[in-house]
Amino acid sequence: MKRIHLISGPRNISTALMYSFANRPDCSVVDEPMYGVYLSKHDVPHPGKEETLATMSQDIEEVKKEMLFKDYSTDLLFLKNMAHHFIGVEHEFIYDLKNIFLIRNPKQLIASFAQVIPNPTMQDIGLEKEYALFKAISQNGKSKPIVLDSGLLLENPPVVLRSLCDALEIPFSESMLQWEAGARKEDGSWAKYWYANVHKSTGFSKQKTSERELPEHLTDLYLRAKDFYDKLYIHAIRA
Repeated sequence: MKRIHLISGPRNISTALMYSFANRPDCSVVDEPMYGVYLSKHDVPHPGKEETLATMSQDIEEVKKEMLFKDYSTDLLFLKNMAHHFIGVEHEFIYDLKNIFLIRNPKQLIASFAQVIPNPTMQDIGLEKEYALFKAISQNGKSKPIVLDSGLLLENPPVVLRSLCDALEIPFSESMLQWEAGARKEDGSWAKYWYANVHKSTGFSKQKTSERELPEHLTDLYLRAKDFYDKLYIHAIRA
């Protein structure tokens, strides 16, 4: 089984990408297996926190076993994680996986995140950690990490997804381009707080809200985050 590991920031079409892979007949998906570990270690005001902690393992060793060794009936496994969920835990075990880094222009990311948590921090948006993980995997991973920019993906989904599949050394499937609207059984318990837009979607499309204004008090965070974004963006798959 090929294990594909998505490392993303929040509010970044990561769930849409998970749905895209879930729509392949040869792929199983797991939604944010590291989330319980993260919430158990950090005092963050995430909606549905207690419910998430009650439904997920908080033992990093158990989560590692699930990500690396659990059997599925499909040839592919797609693991979706947030970069900031690795803050404060060892990450060497992901060196064995096929890693994709999903990034988004931090102006859009921060403006979107602030709709749920009004005063996000660099830890919340994960870009600094994403870049640190990218460097570590570039130096130590079994395969070269892949960078996927959500803006470039939305400009030309068929071409960029084909290029992504080529980089993953898997066949492209037309089924990745469309899915049925609504929730999926693989969604985490937090879906009702975060997944409203993707539950309305049937494919990759730019949201009208992606052009919302950045709150003025988050300008400094944006400027710091943009430095990490720019360093990752130069490696992104192009159409």
